[in-house]
Amino acid sequence: MSLTRNTAAELGALIASGEVSAVEVTQAHLDRIAEVDPQVHAFLHVAAESALEQARSIDARRAAGEELGPLAGVPIAHKDVFTTKDMPTTAGSKILEGYRPPYDATVTARLREAGLVIIGKTNLDEFAMGSSTENSAYGPTHNPWDLDRIPGGSSGGSSAAVASYQAPLSTGTDTGGSIRQPAAVTGIVGMKPTYGGSSRYGVIAFASSLDTPGPFARNVLDAALLHEAFSGHDVMDTTSIHAEVPPVVEAARRADVSGLRVGVVKEFAGEGYQPGVLARFREAVDLLESLGAKVVEVSCPSFTYALPAYYLIAPSECSSNLARFDGMRYGLRVGDDGTHSAEEVMALTRAAGFGPEVKRRIMLGTYALSSGYYDAYYGSAQKVRTLISRDFEAAFHQVDVLVSPTTPTTAFPIGERADDPMAMYLADLCTIPANLAGNAAISVPCGLAEEDGLPVGLQIMAPVLGDERCYRVGAALEKAFEDRWGGPLLKEAPSL
Repeated sequence: MSLTRNTAAELGALIASGEVSAVEVTQAHLDRIAEVDPQVHAFLHVAAESALEQARSIDARRAAGEELGPLAGVPIAHKDVFTTKDMPTTAGSKILEGYRPPYDATVTARLREAGLVIIGKTNLDEFAMGSSTENSAYGPTHNPWDLDRIPGGSSGGSSAAVASYQAPLSTGTDTGGSIRQPAAVTGIVGMKPTYGGSSRYGVIAFASSLDTPGPFARNVLDAALLHEAFSGHDVMDTTSIHAEVPPVVEAARRADVSGLRVGVVKEFAGEGYQPGVLARFREAVDLLESLGAKVVEVSCPSFTYALPAYYLIAPSECSSNLARFDGMRYGLRVGDDGTHSAEEVMALTRAAGFGPEVKRRIMLGTYALSSGYYDAYYGSAQKVRTLISRDFEAAFHQVDVLVSPTTPTTAFPIGERADDPMAMYLADLCTIPANLAGNAAISVPCGLAEEDGLPVGLQIMAPVLGDERCYRVGAALEKAFEDRWGGPLLKEAPSL
């Protein structure tokens, strides 16, 4: 079997035992990137020389008898929104084209400390604003299941890299569903940890009260291992939770739901959902019940207001965060020829550097925060956010986890929603509530839709710092599907 087909846990064990070297594993994945990424366009930067150097270092440390972690020597694709001092960080934007940060993000530093080999930076919607990776200034990423369809967003490059076997693991950020939605439509596992459970230091900010780094993998255990590797308190992040990382790896290995109370969110399984998505979701719920879970329907009425609330809060925060991109300190500078004022240089730089979706959200956010409108828009949205948190609290008094489809539909064709922002935003309908409340949530594959043969994801939501529940339920479902089908539920995407 090709090394690119092994799980991250298997690769870590093979490297630890000496059966293969980290260099061999890294080279196998670099070869796979050369073979398929011209079609997929998951990567914005491939760090071949650096990756092999990292791998050689791991092999040398292992040979010297150093005790290394379970993922040491395993390649990982890194979303191009995390700062990396040894490679470009663009956030998918022309305004940061070629920018090399002077420091590593905390997540980047922890990946290095764990011995993971960063093989490159992945494509994304510009500044993580989007649900399709079509908003990247460097061109769209393609879904490995159907190259004419989107891979989700904003972390579409990361999801496509894992789904196409270019990397066994990748990182993403989830602001309104930007890990879970891409995971669902590319048939892999994607986890949004509890807000503050993973550090935002060095993550180029979109919406500071929502952005959450998390893992992508092809199975639940691999995601848990990566989650554990880069999570935990960080003094450099003032929103970081001062608490132990939940026992996510132990939960993934436990894979048992007997006696667990599972709540089906009533508001997320009705009209507007693709029939094939609902069919796979209901089968997954029935399977959980057959495994010993107690399934009940739960109503969270405020969830129906999550989408409009999010599209006031997130743009408001982005309009503030993106003010730093002014053409003065770093990145693109336009009009600096001595004939323009500083204000004109700023205006020209932003006009040339920001794409249409980023400009749209900056304008929406600036309006929502403006004098005379703040209370009516941003203030009201924050009140809805409180109601959503209360709905979660009430639900978790009745059940241990909540479940829903991750997305209302499977992956849609590239270009289909590009000129219809509202249709695009609906891709995050089910994922946004967990971001607004800060809860943990995961997407795991639950089959293929009959209509188009494309992957469907099941979303599992848990309370704040209850991340291990997501892994426990996800792993149990994954194992049950494997037992039923005699192997992995979703094998290699057919278009590659």
